[in-house]
Amino acid sequence: MRVEIWSDINCPWCYIGKARFERALERFPHREAVEVVHRSFELDPRAPQEARPVVPLIAAKYGLGLEQAEAAEQRIADNAEAEGLAYLRSGRDAANSFDMHRLLHFAAEHGRQAELLDALYRANFAEERSAFAPGRLAELAVEAGLDGAEAARVLADPDAYAEAVREDEATASAMGATGVPFFVLDRRLGVSGAQPTETFTAALEQAWDSRTVVPLVTVGGDGGGDTDACGPEGCEVPRR
Repeated sequence: MRVEIWSDINCPWCYIGKARFERALERFPHREAVEVVHRSFELDPRAPQEARPVVPLIAAKYGLGLEQAEAAEQRIADNAEAEGLAYLRSGRDAANSFDMHRLLHFAAEHGRQAELLDALYRANFAEERSAFAPGRLAELAVEAGLDGAEAARVLADPDAYAEAVREDEATASAMGATGVPFFVLDRRLGVSGAQPTETFTAALEQAWDSRTVVPLVTVGGDGGGDTDACGPEGCEVPRR
């Protein structure tokens, strides 16, 4: 069974949802028969290359004051820490993630996609030094077990793996995904948002037990209701 996960490194709910899904997968009796593939989804393809502080971005997207935006970021941090994830509570930034997605496709060809994704999430959400600092992506590629010189060549060529990123995004659009994280099991069952671990457990069981060709069914609403996810208007603020 294949599980495809559309996500963006800028999305905190993707970071949290990945941890919840992996906890469910660890308990799944057929874990060894599950292939996990990470797909590209840019929350803001027009975002500049230069990193910008996250809190003012949250304020602008939600129409909040800076204090309210800071409180929203703290509530997301609380959710992350509840899953055992490190989360930098101040000083985070964000920028265009297209190069990260290109590098993830390069890593997939070398069997190191999962390792690179973990390194990117850690750098973006848990470490003081920005994931978007000059030269940082090549360093993270090496940390993930990739050849640094090859990774640097990929990053220097804006066309390298660009089509693969666009294909992932087109597929997500065709499936009706408007935000991330978005989990698709065997192209039959979709789970929208950073659902609780129990929801992922039920989805894995349902997909395994009903392995017939049926239309894609989305679990967890349409991405704009009661799920924790990130979309074009930003990342949902946790409810009190």
